[in-house]
Amino acid sequence: MRVLLASLNRLAEPFPVYPLGLDHVAGALDPRHEVRLLDLLEQPGEDGLGAAVRGFDPQVVGLSLRNVDNTDVSAARSFVDDCRRAVAAVRAAAGPREAGGPWVVLGGAGYTLFPERLLALGAADLGLAGEGERFGAVLQALEAGAGADALAALPGVVLPGRPFHRPPPWAGGHPRRLPRTPEECGPYLARGGMLNLQTQRGCPFHCAYCTYPLIEGGRLRAFPPEEVGRAARALQDAGARYLFLADSVFNADPAHSLAVAEAMRAAGLSLPWGAFFAPLAPPDGFYAHLRACGLAHVEFGTDHLSDAVLARYHKSFRAADVFAAHRAARAAGLPVAHYFMLGGPGETEATLGAALEAAEQLERAAMFFFCGVRIYPGTGLWRLAQQEGQIRPEDELLEPTYYRAGPPSADIIARVQARAAGRLHWVVGSGGERFQTMLARMHRRGRVGPQWDKLLL
Repeated sequence: MRVLLASLNRLAEPFPVYPLGLDHVAGALDPRHEVRLLDLLEQPGEDGLGAAVRGFDPQVVGLSLRNVDNTDVSAARSFVDDCRRAVAAVRAAAGPREAGGPWVVLGGAGYTLFPERLLALGAADLGLAGEGERFGAVLQALEAGAGADALAALPGVVLPGRPFHRPPPWAGGHPRRLPRTPEECGPYLARGGMLNLQTQRGCPFHCAYCTYPLIEGGRLRAFPPEEVGRAARALQDAGARYLFLADSVFNADPAHSLAVAEAMRAAGLSLPWGAFFAPLAPPDGFYAHLRACGLAHVEFGTDHLSDAVLARYHKSFRAADVFAAHRAARAAGLPVAHYFMLGGPGETEATLGAALEAAEQLERAAMFFFCGVRIYPGTGLWRLAQQEGQIRPEDELLEPTYYRAGPPSADIIARVQARAAGRLHWVVGSGGERFQTMLARMHRRGRVGPQWDKLLL
């Protein structure tokens, strides 16, 4: 079959994120299918999608929605309409399926959180919730002319008017069709040179607000380190100048983290790389070892510095662990950033003030403050918000909806901004126009990577 896979993501702030999900879907498909990938990051409107459909005449179009919104209450943006407009563009270019047009299939991490509602809003033919490697089974069924009953029986498939059951985590392998040339990596090489890869799937932690267990499962499934090393080297050969390891938490299993770092070095990776870490007290020498293997930036999902709030967030660490992890990374000579999530369960005037005061003690670190906690269906926060009467079970939550505790979000933002005055390394949300302009200027000058470490100079 002729298959067009399109990434709908157009969010490029603070930097564009390469759609590695499409690579994994394409890599899992039988080679007999003719597969083309389309990245709409820099396409105006839906013109690029319509042109691709007319030029390729696909039998199946897979549309990937990475996020439903930007989870930033200080500059909220919803991407739900991107889904609807993309389906409409395919229909306009090729006609409805009943008239010979292609099957239109929705998928992606954002889609997985609202599978039935987004399918209805977009008026697509079907959806695929969860990990995209199952797409091959969908193509096989469509090729065989399977009816609705057979399609609905496939794990993760969503059909209009049919009950949906969230699928278990994908139990197969994770092949990836890697980009081969700089031309395939487009704007990512022009804006910081950053490409990405995963070293594992699933998240063993139980954070109240987090959607990773809904998307990938709650059990850690590690990729073979040698496989990760080969992928990292292939991305370097394709033109990458920086790699970000896009795991939910890279150090969920420190032994695997070290094995991956060693495998990337053994594969000849010479690029700097970064990752997202839980601020857990690390094994001795952990960050020094990673730095010797190329780690250049440590991003901690700190969330808060009040133990009472961290407990309500169901975090597996406390403030003392944050400081221990921070000291270990800094002692290894690594730039450090901390990401905070204020205004969630347990927040009060006292906990907010204490957290901001404690943040002052994290020396030489970039601070990113998100002043509101987004509620997503199926999470612990979703259940708590219902118990407290903040939302109803029938509320869709497609539009950005935030938990309410302690001071209003606007007041939290004002307090953080007051403390941040005159300090570039304290950033609210995505940083606003000033921060984005600075990043763009650095990337135009050939700087690589996330660049937040330059805020510390």
